[in-house]
Amino acid sequence: MMLTTTGRKSGRPRTTPVLYLREGPDLIVVASFGGNDMHPAWYLNLVRSPEARVVVDGRQRRLFAHKVSPEEKKRIWPRLIELYPNFDLYQRRTRREIPLLRLCEAP
Repeated sequence: MMLTTTGRKSGRPRTTPVLYLREGPDLIVVASFGGNDMHPAWYLNLVRSPEARVVVDGRQRRLFAHKVSPEEKKRIWPRLIELYPNFDLYQRRTRREIPLLRLCEAP
């Protein structure tokens, strides 16, 4: 999907492609950054300003980001590994806990 956030420093729209997992009407995104020890800019932007626009299958939606709890991550993580096995490698590569965000309709 294409994810558009508001730049935390510039205030400008920033668009980046990200993998996602559907969970009902919500979308789960992984701030893996390839196993880098820093969070990706899009994640930091959503922490600062949780409103985002996404385009999935040609359809645009306005969604809001919420951090996934550790308990919820335990449930979701195996499905993400099935979707993209390198997420497991990325988690082993970095010292940080890779966060997940849930993008949903209501703030």
